[in-house]
Amino acid sequence: MNEQVKSIIVNGTVIILISLLLFVAGTWWRMNNQFNQGEAALSRGDFPGAVAGFEASLHMYIPFNPTIEKAAEKLWQIGETNERQGDVNRALIAYRSLRSSFYADHWLVTPGIAWIEKCDKKITALIPLQHER
Repeated sequence: MNEQVKSIIVNGTVIILISLLLFVAGTWWRMNNQFNQGEAALSRGDFPGAVAGFEASLHMYIPFNPTIEKAAEKLWQIGETNERQGDVNRALIAYRSLRSSFYADHWLVTPGIAWIEKCDKKITALIPLQHER
């Protein structure tokens, strides 16, 4: 192999690695930014803003990132809080948002299977209550 081919392979590899690093870093930043927006909305009592922020954070899925689990927990807590307060519609919105976020992150595998199963149980239990109102 001549020097020109080696140089092209090395440069191409470096460009690919830098591009992947920039992609992951940008996704990481957006995930944390959306999570922080969700936290700010939650502290203001802004239900739609909180759900949207945590849901968007989940859509920036990076495997093994702790923010994913924190965002899922926040959506679950929002659902449970609204369920305890008797607001079945908002509880369903939170649980469905959590479940659909993990379905949307599906690629080679579907992450958050345990969350999806928990949400399915809650949704199944709450749907009949929604129609009682």
